[in-house]
Amino acid sequence: MEGEFILISTGILLHLGALSFYFVLVFVFLGLLCKTLLGYYIGSLIYDKWNHTKFLKYIEKRVLKVMPHFKQKPFWSIFISKFIWGVNNIVIIFSGYQKINFKKYLKAELYSSIIWVPALVLLGYLFSYTALRVSDEIWKFFFVVLILIIMFIVLHKLMGWAYEIFEEFYHDHNGK
Repeated sequence: MEGEFILISTGILLHLGALSFYFVLVFVFLGLLCKTLLGYYIGSLIYDKWNHTKFLKYIEKRVLKVMPHFKQKPFWSIFISKFIWGVNNIVIIFSGYQKINFKKYLKAELYSSIIWVPALVLLGYLFSYTALRVSDEIWKFFFVVLILIIMFIVLHKLMGWAYEIFEEFYHDHNGK
């Protein structure tokens, strides 16, 4: 499951009183830490074992097409990837694969998570609050939350698409 869905659901459960704030804080940041460390390790392992395969060369080319400044500015590429749906998981593994400086990698993941995690938990909290204001009935509540989540996903996809267009334009404009 995508982390975005988990965090929004966590915010909903937090608002409904099913989870405590401190439990959420510990649970979410432990999960993030595990994902961050494990992903980097897996990327390093893949590089050590299979870096010469055509498939991985193809994947490397595709990732560098989406994030053309990854090698020159790994901090910002890792930081921004957190805000593009589905890209962060690949970038975490790719960072290990590229043997990015671990301190720089960890700092980028930490800083982006400090913004991203509270934002999504708060979004889930607000979705729950809004849905309860509309109706006390469970099916109407879930329907309103579902509509809000779909709107979030569409907006998020549009932002990711806009970023890719920006990167492509910037890349083409500078003649690189």
